[in-house]
Amino acid sequence: MTEITHWADVIAEEAAKNGNKHLVSTGITPSGHIHIGNMREVVTADAAYRAMNDAGLESEFIYIADNFDPLRKVYPFLPESYAEHVGKPISEIPCPCGECKSYAEHFLTPFLEGLEKLGIHPKVYRADELYKSGRFVEAIKAALIKRDDIAKILKEVSGKDVLPEWSPFNPICQECKKINTATVTGFDADAETVDYECSCGHSGTVSMIGGGKLTWRVDWPAKWKMLNVTVEPFGKDHASRGGSYDTGKRIVREIFDHEPPQPIVYEWIMLGQKGAMSSSSGVVVSISDMLKVVPPEVLRYLIMRTKPEKHIKFDPAQPLLTLVDEYERLNSNTEIEGLNKRVLELSHAKGICHTDIPFKHMTTIAQVAHGDFDKIMKIIGRAGYDTTNEKCIRELVNNVANWLEMYAPPFAKFSVKDELPEETASLTDEQKAFLGAVSEIIGDSGELTGEDYHNLVYSSKEAGSQLNNKIAAKLGVDDVEINPKDMFKAIYTSVLGQQSGPKAGWFLSSIDQDFLAKRFSEAALYRP
Repeated sequence: MTEITHWADVIAEEAAKNGNKHLVSTGITPSGHIHIGNMREVVTADAAYRAMNDAGLESEFIYIADNFDPLRKVYPFLPESYAEHVGKPISEIPCPCGECKSYAEHFLTPFLEGLEKLGIHPKVYRADELYKSGRFVEAIKAALIKRDDIAKILKEVSGKDVLPEWSPFNPICQECKKINTATVTGFDADAETVDYECSCGHSGTVSMIGGGKLTWRVDWPAKWKMLNVTVEPFGKDHASRGGSYDTGKRIVREIFDHEPPQPIVYEWIMLGQKGAMSSSSGVVVSISDMLKVVPPEVLRYLIMRTKPEKHIKFDPAQPLLTLVDEYERLNSNTEIEGLNKRVLELSHAKGICHTDIPFKHMTTIAQVAHGDFDKIMKIIGRAGYDTTNEKCIRELVNNVANWLEMYAPPFAKFSVKDELPEETASLTDEQKAFLGAVSEIIGDSGELTGEDYHNLVYSSKEAGSQLNNKIAAKLGVDDVEINPKDMFKAIYTSVLGQQSGPKAGWFLSSIDQDFLAKRFSEAALYRP
């Protein structure tokens, strides 16, 4: 049977055919909340970079923040006062919260912090700095001189005619400060200046050094040449026939005399039933929010387990627990090999915290302890987990607390009642006899594990077992048939005031044993 190669290693094998030295590039416009749909691009790039290094290739990894792009509109998350800034480069617009250097930095800062938590460490470039430093000047000159050739390429590849006044360079009007309202009327390659007339009525001259930027379909291939990009992931919209990658390939070869990078086309991440995530529409779960609720390695796993060309459906509510369970089962398998082993390797990253405590179990522990960290540490120690890495445990506790607050469905939440719940009145005599018998057994036992509790409850149905005999005696009968499902309901009712709850073994082992013995005894004797 042929062993399946992970998609990142396939990319590395293809890259090796084109040489031993590579630069992987990725970039996003920080015009709004950078969401986990965007994260797919960066994590995909990181996986390719790591796979190339593992294959012995000399590789670099960069991220370009396209912060010199204009603000397209007043997005739903912005106040109407931002209408005056529409059309200006987002690097030149005030920060929405007033605490960052610019509008772009407001959204870029939490994204870069998120990359750190994901164990991703690219060299970061900001487009405005590249333009203002003069790195784009030669590309701007070439594009302006060969304007008609570029227009011909755009027509031949996309099928669309450009307007007579179209230019590959967008000047920033010195009056209104907008980057998408001026028309180029001339340029001086020797002086490195561009003349323009703006729709606001102003005309003037700007420098090619920071006085504007290339249009997107020219800017992208210019970066490939300038930075010598050899591998780059991008969304399927750019890969469509006649799209920006198709025009970029022609432009970079014919205008900039350079080869295009090896493409990695990826599909969208779909948010539950809401469809593809989009910052402009507000259908997003930001990376920073997601990292508040789920361990970073699980987010990496979400990307690593699926080929880039397949879409991913993501739901941060109850289905998130299924994803975490799947990852934890894989991570705890000491005999893992082949494709699954490689998926796990690429899900791990330097600097990412990890504990041996299952996420689901921590949702139980945290709620039993009412979020008290000292109580949580006692419970996990009692459960036999490693308590030495307090930093990672705190991170997991915070993840769980945030998930419970932000995304958990109502049925996943519970609270251990300080007093016997009034719902106990609904218990049958059989259920009360069961609780009384369990109280006696655990009161006389040493420390019980989750498995011990699980086995104890199920032993209630076994004729001749200690628990079954005790129940029968309390009911004054010789034998009794017990349905464990009804007994679990009795446990949850007497402790939580509801008929269902978290996994019983974990739940009971997380609660102080003396408390349980007392509570079950009270419930057994309760008479409304």
